Amino acid sequence: MKLAETSVKRPVTIIMTVLIVILLGTVSLTRLPIDLFPEFELPMAIVMTEYSGVGPQEIEKLITNPIEGAVSSTENIDIVTSTTTEGTSIVMASFKTGTDMNFATLQMREKVDMIKFALPEGAGSPMVLKIDISMMPIMQLTMSSANVDLAQLQALAEDEIKPRIERVKGVASVSISGGYENEVKIKTHQEKMQGYGLSISTLSSILAAENLNSPAGEVKKGNQDLTIRTTGEFQTLEEIENLLIPLNTGGQVRLKDIADVELGHTDVTTISRTNGLQSVSIAIQKQSGVNTVAVAEDITKAIGELKAEFPELTLDTVYDESVYIKETINTVFKEALLAGILAIGILFVFFHNLRTTFITATAIPIAVMATFACLYFMDVSINMMTLGGLSLAMGRLVDDNIVALENIYRFREAGHSKFDAAIKGVSEVGMAITASTLTTVAVFLPIVFVEGLTATLFRDLALTVGISLGASLLVSLTLVPALSAKIMKVGEIPVGRKGLRGLFDGFGRGFDNGFGRIEKSYRRFLHYALGHRKTIVVGSILIFVLSGATTLFVGAEFMPSSDAGQMTVSVKLPDGAQLEDTDAAIAEVEKHLEGIEEVQTAFAQVGGGGLMSFGGASGNSGSITIQLVPLMERERSVDEVAEELRALTKDIPGAKIEVAVTDMMSMGTTTPIDIAIKGDELDQLQQIATDIQAMVASVEGTREVKTSMGEGIPEVQVAIDREKASKYGLTAYQIANGLKGTLSGTTATRYRYEGKEINVVITGDDTFKQSLSNLEQTPITTPLGTDVPLSQIAEVTIERGPTAIERSGQARVVHVSSDIVGRDLVSVTNDIQAKLNNYPLPNGYTYDMGGENEEMVKSFQDLGMALILAIVLVYMILAAQFESLIHPFTIIFSLPMGFSGGMLGLFITRSTISVPAFIGLILLTGIVVSNAIVLVDYINKRREMGDGREEAIENAGPIRLRPIMMTSLATALGLIPMAVGIGEGAETMAPMAIVVIFGMTLSTLSTLILVPVIYTINEDFKNFLKRKGKRKAASESSETVTA
Repeated sequence: MKLAETSVKRPVTIIMTVLIVILLGTVSLTRLPIDLFPEFELPMAIVMTEYSGVGPQEIEKLITNPIEGAVSSTENIDIVTSTTTEGTSIVMASFKTGTDMNFATLQMREKVDMIKFALPEGAGSPMVLKIDISMMPIMQLTMSSANVDLAQLQALAEDEIKPRIERVKGVASVSISGGYENEVKIKTHQEKMQGYGLSISTLSSILAAENLNSPAGEVKKGNQDLTIRTTGEFQTLEEIENLLIPLNTGGQVRLKDIADVELGHTDVTTISRTNGLQSVSIAIQKQSGVNTVAVAEDITKAIGELKAEFPELTLDTVYDESVYIKETINTVFKEALLAGILAIGILFVFFHNLRTTFITATAIPIAVMATFACLYFMDVSINMMTLGGLSLAMGRLVDDNIVALENIYRFREAGHSKFDAAIKGVSEVGMAITASTLTTVAVFLPIVFVEGLTATLFRDLALTVGISLGASLLVSLTLVPALSAKIMKVGEIPVGRKGLRGLFDGFGRGFDNGFGRIEKSYRRFLHYALGHRKTIVVGSILIFVLSGATTLFVGAEFMPSSDAGQMTVSVKLPDGAQLEDTDAAIAEVEKHLEGIEEVQTAFAQVGGGGLMSFGGASGNSGSITIQLVPLMERERSVDEVAEELRALTKDIPGAKIEVAVTDMMSMGTTTPIDIAIKGDELDQLQQIATDIQAMVASVEGTREVKTSMGEGIPEVQVAIDREKASKYGLTAYQIANGLKGTLSGTTATRYRYEGKEINVVITGDDTFKQSLSNLEQTPITTPLGTDVPLSQIAEVTIERGPTAIERSGQARVVHVSSDIVGRDLVSVTNDIQAKLNNYPLPNGYTYDMGGENEEMVKSFQDLGMALILAIVLVYMILAAQFESLIHPFTIIFSLPMGFSGGMLGLFITRSTISVPAFIGLILLTGIVVSNAIVLVDYINKRREMGDGREEAIENAGPIRLRPIMMTSLATALGLIPMAVGIGEGAETMAPMAIVVIFGMTLSTLSTLILVPVIYTINEDFKNFLKRKGKRKAASESSETVTA
């Protein structure tokens, strides 16, 4: 091989090239961004429209349905779903993988703009937004103080904290919640208002007109043009109180004579607490594509400066995504480092020579640095998958070096010079190790055909494995012969040395003697196997069937759950419950948390959906986001803590409490179980959902079973009598606006207070909100200025309407969802499906099993196809390598043993088949054939040297035993740290490592025994075909002669 010869002749060039690679890799490593997962774009966009004060059913008809129809015609749409709640319509469009979301969002805007004219008057303008994973907060802070009230905290957060954090490079937005803002409240006296013939809308107009600074033109003064500006803004509350209000009778009345004017604060709609102390919440979002860890570190520095500047404030970090990222990355990095150490240890055990070990181990740092350099130039981050790929490849990186170096060593022992041995040793196995590396890299190519989350996660892993193995191959073909020719020594192990050297010498002799006996035993067994081929084949089939049968007892899930130490407690009271009642229930949960030692922080939000919620606030619901101490500092898992909390909180009266563990690997995907029930009538959908909810809850392993449709919130409906209203000159809009002004208030203008503008809000008398009979007497001002009671123009009733209406594919849908604890996804899904098969659905109603099960089935189908394509690619590479269509089948016979070994490993370790485990099977396709390639290649070379078939096999097997054992052990032991899965996020990659370790173990035995037997069978079959062809040719020739 010319490459090896050039490397031996130009060692300085090779070393300088290696140093350049190491330099580029080192610089790249310092500049590579760090994140938890590869960057990816969610193919989703939403259209959000507000229609304040209107119920879900009306909004569904007037807004949601028209927008769904418009959006559905956008190119590359996969499915359109929607959620309609009181005052809000959200339509979500999911697109096919690979869609250009910038163009798709633009198209959606155009479609929505075309139907804007059809939307009702008073509805807000539809907002089209592209869903970005960066919309999720990367940090959550809370701000509290013993000396500052919530209004001042809110002001400090808005004026001081928020601007400072927003100036940090990479921060996209900062949102504040949990406090309240100051406002001027003007509460009118209804009797006096009626007596003077005034209405809230009249007062609002007058206040807005009087509170005005306005330019009035210019005036000359000498040679100057001076701007004229009228200054009429309110300067004090007294000015507002003493404002003269003109009357229809011609007189005037001061505002303070018909209303109370005071400085107050906005109505409290949310309450935030951190570890029991009331606080203001600060959520921070990063810009898309920036380094999460770097941004978080800069934010932390800014927080430190703010703490020093405002010592009266307590700023706590209750959630920091970068902490989990750093811990996970550190875990994977340690696994990769330990894998490298173990691989090098195996080399030393077999070589018991520091120089030889050093030459072989050079592949590891060089391949790693080359990988970092390539990742940098390809704009790929350091994340869980890229480092996982390095850890996965770590043991495999030395395989090519082992084979090359062992062959060089053999040539040296045979008497060749160090230069000839280096060139001939690498040249002899060069094509074999190239083919073995290509098979390992090629198996990842079919992953490009996989779509969805699986492709997003594992393409980076495949890229890393491919780059690192390619670099290690180049090292084995260039640097290994160059170094071997310079520093490699061959000879007997010295006798009589003292101390540590003597100890190593004794170990080396003992190991060589022991391995020599293993080689002899293997030679004898190989001879027996070649003479008893049927026994070996039947025994192999039996082992394959028995180990493969364990698949029946292995469960399945989409992704292994990871222990991020986070969970959320959702608390919900009956619809219509007040904020104070919800707060009391939340406080009960907080008391129970005080007794759980693993809890580090507990962030409570009353009246909201929680830390990661994008929904609006609701007075009857709240949540507590809990962060446990780091995994290595606690004995119990997050699931065990969650189970304890469920038991402690199940008896809190009047509240429905759910405890959900946060799984970082879910990345926003649906719950494990999600059953979508479709139909037309909401009442019928609710009944079906209730029945199915009970079925799911009865299945062992299900937790937090719920439906997306609540019982319906009680609401007061005002049915306007249009005929009566028209007699007073009133429209439905005027009645609704007048009612809202009296009960909820109207923002009339803005008032500057302590350097900040606050709202001036006019409200009616609170007595109108105290009972239905009082509500019916609410005065509605007519266009003539007179008041008419609401009861004379409308009927007031209490109805129960849906809290939300969901749709999918332009049909109404209700979801029944559930988490899973203690069982695998497939077994739970099968039990649920068995119950659903016996449930009679009414005509026109259907259900679909979705959730993670749907994601899992689709991913497994895609990965199954990728596995088949990987096997085909391996066969093609082998056929090209051996220039034969028969010998590749000899090598591929090692695959079934590898697959059954992988499944046996999952069974023994009580793991499940998951996406990472499936990726492990694909990786096995490339790895297990590597040893068989080296063995079959050398068998063929021995036959070319003149050995008979059996003689070549019996000579090649023992000679290749050492490199095969070394490569197998290096790969398997290098994966043990990943398989053990200790540390944050380590659970994710463990199934992949388990599959490869057990698959490698069983396939190595297959390579050493079964592959030689299959080689002879295939040879016999090939010879049979040749003889048959000759007989046929001879027969045809005889017939021709006779004729």
